[in-house]
Amino acid sequence: MAMSLTQACRSLALSTWLLSFCFVHLLCLDFTVAEKEEWYTAFVNITYLDPVTSEIKTDKSECGRYGEHSPKRDARGFVFIPSLLQDRQVCDSNTKFPLPHPSIPWIALIAIGNCTYREKIRYAAALNASAVVIFNVGSSNSNETITMPHHGTGDVVAIMIPEPKGREIMALLEKNITVTMHITIGTRNLQKYVSRTSVVFVSISFIVLMIISLAWLVFYYIQRFRYANTRDHNQRRLGDAAKKAISKLQVRTIRKGDKETEWGFDNCAVCIEDYKPNDVVRILPCRMSSIRILLTFSFRFKNITSHQHQPSMSADSDASLIMPVELVLSNVELQSDPEQDDVKS
Repeated sequence: MAMSLTQACRSLALSTWLLSFCFVHLLCLDFTVAEKEEWYTAFVNITYLDPVTSEIKTDKSECGRYGEHSPKRDARGFVFIPSLLQDRQVCDSNTKFPLPHPSIPWIALIAIGNCTYREKIRYAAALNASAVVIFNVGSSNSNETITMPHHGTGDVVAIMIPEPKGREIMALLEKNITVTMHITIGTRNLQKYVSRTSVVFVSISFIVLMIISLAWLVFYYIQRFRYANTRDHNQRRLGDAAKKAISKLQVRTIRKGDKETEWGFDNCAVCIEDYKPNDVVRILPCRMSSIRILLTFSFRFKNITSHQHQPSMSADSDASLIMPVELVLSNVELQSDPEQDDVKS
């Protein structure tokens, strides 16, 4: 019963560990796949007339990044910045742009800050801007761009460009140089990540499963300890009972002339040898009605053996017994019957 319980605990603990590992692995995989971000880069192509060389210069780079709610399509037009320096961030609906004609396609160049992306884009879209280009300012990484959230801005194309590129275009416009811009779709990117909520959920799930596993392991070792303790206690109890039973047996020394030394007398039942004078023996009752032997006996005596020549010893001589058997003793004490046959052990 104890062994089956121990095996069940061990199997259950192992199964719990395996289920914990699989469950946490699936959770991590699920959240990694579920939490993802799709974004597109944008090619930004600017063209302007160099006032020094009178040459048309073109610069194209994949430095832009489409906003989260921006339509992913091309846009083209002249680039304009707000007329007033304090309006460069376009956080006021009354911001003005120096447009030569309201019907021409144009693109608003706006600096980040002071209001939401949604507000900036909506103010520029109200002036019929074909696209809105927001450049990053004050970032620790000058070339950093993000996927701007701007829900509810309609079908206006919105992209973000790095700070150096934005300042380069703004410097040209401040010199009254006409700049045209062509925005085209770049590379599609799929970024997978795990959100903080997912990490917390997975961590809590893992901790709970670990606690369950440890609880089962503790239960298993407690049951194992109890079983070992019970087994040792039973062994000590049986050993004490055997010693008590053996101590009640009569001990005598074979003398010359005793019937055991006569020819034809039975050998020792344990060592299968003839009795000799000065052998110390214990007298076992032939009919052991109050002892039931469940397994075969295995005796080992210290200092006094079953068949050994040695000087005469008293009945109180020390002897030890190892019995790997289970003895069921009745409440009736063992008594030596002088009329019973003597057996040497």
